[in-house]
Amino acid sequence: MGLIGGLLGNAGNISENEARKKLVGVILETETIDLAFKLVRDLIIFTDKRLIVIDKQGVTGKKTTYHSLPYKSISRFLVETTGHFDLDAELQLFISSATEPAITLQFTNDKHITAIQQALALAVL
Repeated sequence: MGLIGGLLGNAGNISENEARKKLVGVILETETIDLAFKLVRDLIIFTDKRLIVIDKQGVTGKKTTYHSLPYKSISRFLVETTGHFDLDAELQLFISSATEPAITLQFTNDKHITAIQQALALAVL
């Protein structure tokens, strides 16, 4: 993923090794990384057990939030693709019977949103 694509919010695939380095202390040794995407500074990682969303915060990105969502707790998800006037694609994840999404991610390009949607469907359904 190039710098311009990253700044514009386009998701790009990252390797299992790169994802594992970012997850030191978070991922279990027995956990397998199936798919990983980088979105500017944030990461979306699909393992064989859960979905991990890493949210870098602040100017320096030093503060980090790790969202760990076991697939069995994701009750539904919403994917909105880009349109003519709305140029943002969006992914919303809902937990159990919550009416508001637990996590919302925005993309300015829906190039990888289809792959993310398919990975979610495979893991959740």
